[in-house]
Amino acid sequence: MSRHLKTEHKSMTRREFMAGIIAAGSLVACGGSSALTSTITSPQKKQRPNIILMMTDDMGWGDVGWNGNTIIKTPHLDNLANSGVRLDRFYSGAPVCSPTRATCLTGRHYFRYGIWKANQGALPTQEVTLPEMLKQAGYTTGHFGKWHLGSPNRKYTGKNSGDKHLALPEWFGYDEHFVTHHAVATWDPYGPTGEKAATTENPYWHNGERVIDNVNGDDSRIMMDRILPFVNQSVEAEKPFFTVIWFHAPHAPVKAGPDYQAMYSQYTELEQNYYGCITALDDQVGRLKTELTNLGVLDDTMLWFCSDNGPEKGRPGVTGGHRGRKRSLFSGGVGSPAFLHWPAGPAKQGSIMERPASTLDYFPTIMETLEVDLPDHRALDGLNIMPLLSGDESKRSKPIPFRFQSGKGSMYGSPTAGMIDDRYKFLTNYSDTGEEDMLFDLYEDRYEENNIIADHPDHAQKLKTELKRFLASAEKSHSGGDYGDPDFEPLSKWSPTLGGWKVSNKQRIKKKKK
Repeated sequence: MSRHLKTEHKSMTRREFMAGIIAAGSLVACGGSSALTSTITSPQKKQRPNIILMMTDDMGWGDVGWNGNTIIKTPHLDNLANSGVRLDRFYSGAPVCSPTRATCLTGRHYFRYGIWKANQGALPTQEVTLPEMLKQAGYTTGHFGKWHLGSPNRKYTGKNSGDKHLALPEWFGYDEHFVTHHAVATWDPYGPTGEKAATTENPYWHNGERVIDNVNGDDSRIMMDRILPFVNQSVEAEKPFFTVIWFHAPHAPVKAGPDYQAMYSQYTELEQNYYGCITALDDQVGRLKTELTNLGVLDDTMLWFCSDNGPEKGRPGVTGGHRGRKRSLFSGGVGSPAFLHWPAGPAKQGSIMERPASTLDYFPTIMETLEVDLPDHRALDGLNIMPLLSGDESKRSKPIPFRFQSGKGSMYGSPTAGMIDDRYKFLTNYSDTGEEDMLFDLYEDRYEENNIIADHPDHAQKLKTELKRFLASAEKSHSGGDYGDPDFEPLSKWSPTLGGWKVSNKQRIKKKKK
């Protein structure tokens, strides 16, 4: 049966399709088969932690206390990070929003399904997602906050709308969803009394219905007011839950409430709003932690935290000294503050993992931890990092691919394709001469100041070859090669272009201020 994006195939919703698949799975014992259920083994109860994927929007690596920020107050996040495992070299899947979000749910690079940039493309229904797999493994699934993977509602009329861009959350395994398409203001997103909620083109949609109540004040609080009932109901039903929490803060329009602005009164108005909205978000994380504690499930909740990319240009966010910002493949654009808090898990709590990890790793790590298998042999670009977290392995065995194109200035002069192995980072534009190619030793030079490609040409060539292999595989995936669906048509053409500019390889001699 085809799972196609074209609107003429929408007489059956994804939820209806999945229900049919699950029903078909009951025929396995009688000699039938189901591609999406026959390979799933139900994990034992002790192997079924609650799972939370929490992400901020445009937050810099240095915007949190545990990474050295002494201005922005993030006590609840700091507590979770310092009592969990700090992921010191964690990378967003992309240097912008929508592509990174897609990697979180699929474990696959966004070039495989054409979400090239923010507000471009739509997640194909042929992609297998975390909520889809976990729902079949007995989880209750929810998504709260930003969606940004296509149009979340047939009545949505904003940017990237229309039937061809439909990607309804319920098609991807979600039982409950409270989402906006793109960013909203972080305080009074629909006016002081919520008066604009009835007419805005970018409202909150709760399970497909426009939301007009309880939408004023702090946006992170608006979200948490919906998240906590979902958590309570799941625990009361004695079902493990999986929930995605994608905050809007500190993405523009950046605004903090009066009390939060007052906490930073000695700073500029922009800084008051930026710092304040992050502290407001942190307070809501504190609410969540308190609720999980009171319900007795905090220890067995796998709580991941990261940002979708680096800080936006012109905002007070800081990269902690890393080169570049949002849209750059330098670490200031893809380096993210991150942690895993899971006291009942195998990783040593209160530790720091210095090996590289990525949002691409969420899918394979969770699936292998729960002993749940993919229904087919499609390529995954992430890695199960639980052996790294637990100390059973000491080196990352699979490189992390990067590919993004924008203007030279907006990318802070970084090349447009790259790859990180356990130690080295390679960047290239694939020019004929290769003169813009870069290689950094991230253990010795985490700020990417010294291009050492002349000293290690063989290692650079190895990563360049691996990167070409990845791009060839991604092009095959983009054409539908992983789906087995003869009706599949990609929403947009393959994007093979690489930047044509030359990148300066001059060494920087000063680090950016933290």
